[in-house]
Amino acid sequence: MAYLELNQIEKHYESFHALKSIDLQVEKEEFVVFVGPSGCGKSTLLRSICGLESVTSGRIVLDGRDITDIHPSKRNVAMVFQNYALFPHLSVFDNIAFGLQLQGLSKQDIRKRVERAATLLHLEKMLDRKPKQLSGGQRQRVAIGRCIVKQPKLFLFDEPLSNLDAKLRVRMRVELLNLHYETRNTVVYVTHDQVEAMTMADKIVVLQDGRVEQVGTPMHLYEHPDNKFVAGFIGSPQMNFLAGKVAVSDANRISCAMEGLGTLTIPLRFEALKANEPVTIGIRPEHVELEGDGSDPAIKGVVNIVENLGGETYLHVEVAPEVPLIMVKLHGSRSPSRGQRVTLVLPADKIYAFDAEGQAMPATRLK
Repeated sequence: MAYLELNQIEKHYESFHALKSIDLQVEKEEFVVFVGPSGCGKSTLLRSICGLESVTSGRIVLDGRDITDIHPSKRNVAMVFQNYALFPHLSVFDNIAFGLQLQGLSKQDIRKRVERAATLLHLEKMLDRKPKQLSGGQRQRVAIGRCIVKQPKLFLFDEPLSNLDAKLRVRMRVELLNLHYETRNTVVYVTHDQVEAMTMADKIVVLQDGRVEQVGTPMHLYEHPDNKFVAGFIGSPQMNFLAGKVAVSDANRISCAMEGLGTLTIPLRFEALKANEPVTIGIRPEHVELEGDGSDPAIKGVVNIVENLGGETYLHVEVAPEVPLIMVKLHGSRSPSRGQRVTLVLPADKIYAFDAEGQAMPATRLK
């Protein structure tokens, strides 16, 4: 039995169906990230685990105990919110200790737990300060400390870094991961930022429209997406997509009539694709090349925008008037300039294909 089990979770808000048949298992000490676009149901699912939302149907089991209908205060979980939720008139020490004081613990036990949490979070010298004297990152650490001292069975994080600036977000990601390695707590973390998901998670749960689209390790989702939505959501910058229709599909190749691009012949065999069926070809920006040996399909285009970031460069290439710009990710600062003609080579072993419903098509890579 998994440490946390969600069985057929459904949630309705009158006519709105927020969660749809959610089945999920989280193992002990795992760092699991819920990711998806705004409105996909990830925060609703987290709040349902915490007990702040009641589920319409289904079961939530934590460490062998059914907590579906148990009051939030009795579930032995701790939640870190997006907005910190600190008491402005209390010191850092009293904010962290607040939940323990409600439990009636002795002053000695409270001080011991608070000081240990403060050490883990590098807050030892700030225990006498008020929240207004702290930076955003420090306030978030206080909110995390308030959860740590409760010694819960499960940590829940609801987009805890979204209010921080970019530099501080990176530092806090590292601090959260180090904290997880030290405490080995079980964590469920919600974010809309797939970079956070890729860098922090042991396991990612991709949600869309209240459904689980795919569950797996970050690299499994990156390399083997089940459908076009997951392929486009996981990876930064997102995957390029080219729509078309199958012209020829045989044992040696697939030829596709691509919208605005003519025919593209790919040395792959897709068993399920037949002639005249719609198909979408996908390739990640980091896999597009500007040079090739002629064995891989290629597309001619004109550089529209160049984004030089120092260690890497992004090209936005126009390949046809009605086709979205294709993004190319290059290493280093040397790149073609705006208006320059280029040939985009699409390595066959990096190409994905999706059917009319957006489902990934398994391919046989030809030598």
